[in-house]
Amino acid sequence: MGMLSHLFWPWGVILQGLAIVHFIRRRPDGFWLYVILFLGPLGALIYLLAEAVPDAGLARQSFQVFPRRKKIKELEAAIQHNASPGNFEDLGDLYLEAGRIAAARGAYDRAIAVRADTLGPFYGRGACALRLGDAAAALPDLERVVEAEYGYDFYRAAGLLAHAYAKTGQHERAEAIFRQVTAVSTLSETYLNYAELLASEGKGAEARAWAQRVLEKKVGMPSYLKRRERPNFRAAKALLKRVPA
Repeated sequence: MGMLSHLFWPWGVILQGLAIVHFIRRRPDGFWLYVILFLGPLGALIYLLAEAVPDAGLARQSFQVFPRRKKIKELEAAIQHNASPGNFEDLGDLYLEAGRIAAARGAYDRAIAVRADTLGPFYGRGACALRLGDAAAALPDLERVVEAEYGYDFYRAAGLLAHAYAKTGQHERAEAIFRQVTAVSTLSETYLNYAELLASEGKGAEARAWAQRVLEKKVGMPSYLKRRERPNFRAAKALLKRVPA
């Protein structure tokens, strides 16, 4: 292996550097670090082929930022002449995708001010309020959506409503909804929020069980989905470490 490293110098070092940077950013299974370090350039090449190349598909999503920015500018200009609720809702969705949560919340506000008979802007505004730490403001919006359509957005709206109840100290209501939603939904976000509530109530065994369910989803899951779920897997592992068995 030493001869191989010398033969491919400095490309072997570059390969290992790229592999380590990718490992730190993406944080896949820990055994890959041993492959990179102990197998040298060959291990780095194996890692990059197995992990980094498939990630290129996900990386394409990051290139969408440019058309999204263009679309945002177009909608911002269009609203000056056509302040329709649909334009404001679309703008709110784009802001939300771009991580501009406060701006998204404002756009949904304006969509609702113009027309308040559709669920989308209320759902978006409630989700924004939660992400901004304003659970009390999220409640009426999410309640409105869930009362009108319980399964809205594949039951995510109901899961967020339960989370909002939990954040505002209404634990019994939160638990009741979480139990209903987790019976029909497999969203990792909902499982983790439920686990956090249970942990806050001192129900460590139940909290760990729901976190474990998130990790169990890895079995048989396609690689591209595993990559998308990595933040949830990390959150589940962190909860298991934090909550005693």
